Amino acid sequence: MTKKLHIRKGDTVYVIAGESKGQQGRVLEVDRKKDRAIVEGVNLISKHQKPNADNPQGGIVKKEAGVHISNLMIVDPKTGKPTRIGRKRNDDGKLVRYSKKSGEEIK
Repeated sequence: MTKKLHIRKGDTVYVIAGESKGQQGRVLEVDRKKDRAIVEGVNLISKHQKPNADNPQGGIVKKEAGVHISNLMIVDPKTGKPTRIGRKRNDDGKLVRYSKKSGEEIK
């Protein structure tokens, strides 16, 4: 069984701890086994890459590394500030995530 996480692919998140603290970005990928997420433009590393078809020159490439999920907070769609999230049933009886700050549903 997979873990239920508060962050999904496509969410806008705010980094609350670590070297990239204070940055925001969109989640590109979530690794549930390692509890990590790859966030666009956050936690950039320099990777030495051999020449290949995509990059015939090779060299040093800047690339996003994973950030632990505990260091991320979802950005409230209404206020644009980081918020905790909760889960509740909507009118259709479906479980949805909502912002604890504004009560707004998170799509």
